[in-house]
Amino acid sequence: MSILRDNINMGAKELRKQLNSKKIIIAPGVSNGLFAIIAERAGFKTLYMSGSGVAGTRGLPDLSVISLDEVAYDAKNIIAVSKSPLIVDVDTGFGEPLNVIRTVRTMEGLGAAAIHIEDQVLPKKCGHLNGKAIVGADAMLQKISSAVKARKCKDFVIIARTDARAVEGLDAAIERSNLYADAGADVIFTEALESESEFKECVKKIHAPLLANMTEFGKSPLLSAKDLESIGYKIVIFPLTAFRGSALASKKIYEGLARSGTQKDIIGSIMPRENFYDTIGYDEYEKEDDETSRLQ
Repeated sequence: MSILRDNINMGAKELRKQLNSKKIIIAPGVSNGLFAIIAERAGFKTLYMSGSGVAGTRGLPDLSVISLDEVAYDAKNIIAVSKSPLIVDVDTGFGEPLNVIRTVRTMEGLGAAAIHIEDQVLPKKCGHLNGKAIVGADAMLQKISSAVKARKCKDFVIIARTDARAVEGLDAAIERSNLYADAGADVIFTEALESESEFKECVKKIHAPLLANMTEFGKSPLLSAKDLESIGYKIVIFPLTAFRGSALASKKIYEGLARSGTQKDIIGSIMPRENFYDTIGYDEYEKEDDETSRLQ
């Protein structure tokens, strides 16, 4: 059932509460409202929306080809049907500091709990691919400062991501991470670390809460949330796990339909109508419609 938030800052306040707790925040990637509902039903209390997922659902690559409006559209749809704080990937902020200001105000106005911005040169690439380039530290510091000043609610979380590990090495990435924290970033996202020891080194040397990216098929080892919590990480995201799983499932279904011309052989692999209706709260919408009709 849709949720109308009385306070657009509710998600940010809840995320702040989670950041202040001792437990690690586990945020699975959700690419639409349905996935958000399913993730919440599985027990997750925080959600993550990947820029790569926004592009991927449109059949596009993660190469800065999506716009702020497209990201905002997807975030709005997720927030409308979920109760959990949403962390939104806004790539490089969609431009220079002035664009970052608009991005922050847009996402905060929608009810997002947090954003993360990164220090790549446009067009940006997936954080676990080769050939990335990063802007000068001063340019990123200006973006972070602009983001911090732009938010209207102090609880809205600004996460700063650096891709310096793959470009300049771990020491440079740690140095940038601390600069970004000093500039006002609430959480630091040091992307594409290459070993468990590097994750530990970041916890030891970066003076801010840290976010770990456990994406599949990348440069980082796949550490569990429990492992990361014991190391000292505060947030872990699984940005595209469900997206990739659903893409493979869809591929097999389409191939099966093309091969046999019927869904009879795969009927056990798809969600029954009753389960789908229960997931989206179909009966609750009907009940609301009936109540509204009686008032007319």
